[in-house]
Amino acid sequence: MTISRRTLLSAAAASSAFPLVRARAQGTPTIKIGVLNDQSGPYTNTGGVTSVICTKQAVEEFGSKGFNVEVISADHQNKPDLAVSIVRQWFDRDGVDMLLDVPTSSVALAVQGVVKEKNKVYLNSGAASAALTGEQCSPNFIHWTYDTYMLAKSTGGAMVKAGGKNWYFLTADYAFGKQLQSDTSALVNAAGGKVMGSSAYPFPGTTDFSSFLLQAQASGAQVLGLCNAGGDTVNSIKQANEFGLNQSMKIAAMLMFITDVHALGLDVAKGLNLTESFYWDLNDRTRAWTNRGKPKTPKNWPNMIHAGCYSATLHYLKTVADMGAAEAKKDGVATVNRMKAMPVEDDCFGKTKIREDGRNLVPAYLFEVKKPSESKGPWDYYKQVAMTPGDEAFRPLADGHCYFIKS
Repeated sequence: MTISRRTLLSAAAASSAFPLVRARAQGTPTIKIGVLNDQSGPYTNTGGVTSVICTKQAVEEFGSKGFNVEVISADHQNKPDLAVSIVRQWFDRDGVDMLLDVPTSSVALAVQGVVKEKNKVYLNSGAASAALTGEQCSPNFIHWTYDTYMLAKSTGGAMVKAGGKNWYFLTADYAFGKQLQSDTSALVNAAGGKVMGSSAYPFPGTTDFSSFLLQAQASGAQVLGLCNAGGDTVNSIKQANEFGLNQSMKIAAMLMFITDVHALGLDVAKGLNLTESFYWDLNDRTRAWTNRGKPKTPKNWPNMIHAGCYSATLHYLKTVADMGAAEAKKDGVATVNRMKAMPVEDDCFGKTKIREDGRNLVPAYLFEVKKPSESKGPWDYYKQVAMTPGDEAFRPLADGHCYFIKS
């Protein structure tokens, strides 16, 4: 795809829409963070401006530690080539030190090489592909919040245990959807189940899922696995409900967020199982963190991607303070290695550990969406079904085949 001047100007405008977080002091080093995500498409609510707000919240709470911090933002429109152009401009012209969020796995994978080439820091909260810490790993990269393997093990595993062994997949036709289907299929097959079929649909741009849902209904499968996210998941579930498909099949939303549940409403979403690594009402610390940021995002309460942006930013800034800003700016690999070596703790995820391949080992929580009668107030949507510790939730280190991990 040829990137037009108008498209690049649009991206630049999005970037400038979020001004400096802290004014520059004369002679004080500045750390610059670039939040790159979808701010106009299907992942607007799951990431978008709320990710930027949560990043700024981390900067504000971190305070002044001898260096300034700036946050800029842009909309990658789920286009890998546009994202690569923005990231190169950020590194070459704008002096960005750390790239953050980057949902849409095809986009996340596309910018991986640019970050490595420029030796910057790349902290991903929004993308799902487990390949990011596997065969396409990078020493400049940390995967913060979740991935396809974790989702397949938690949500997919729960559906199989409940007797749903025959599956049909509705899959977004790009890296994320394909890998999530592959990871879940492996789990289903290992449990003695069977994949009855699948439908891949063009991403982005598909809004009518009726023909795919009719194929799923005709397959005879017990479970419809939705290997999509954001607005596509919301539309798929709404249309499945309209067709009455949820009367004959169980729906497994393989990647779903509380923002999606809010968009659906409890009448439609009730009874669904999903996995997140963060929920605002999980404990006292998550409630306190949400209450601090809620006035800035009253209509879009944080999900795990938003919490990941906060957590990753806070740990990065702690690392910069530990190393010294000048040293951290010099060498992205050295900064990432120091991040891996330092203990991670914050109100969103508690204490976690970053593995050698860049996988942050957060717990995986399996939730069931409440019935309307069970909800006690705004955004009171989940009841916890199970928890998988971080060191069990993700693919074993040796199975990822990351090139810089010594066997």
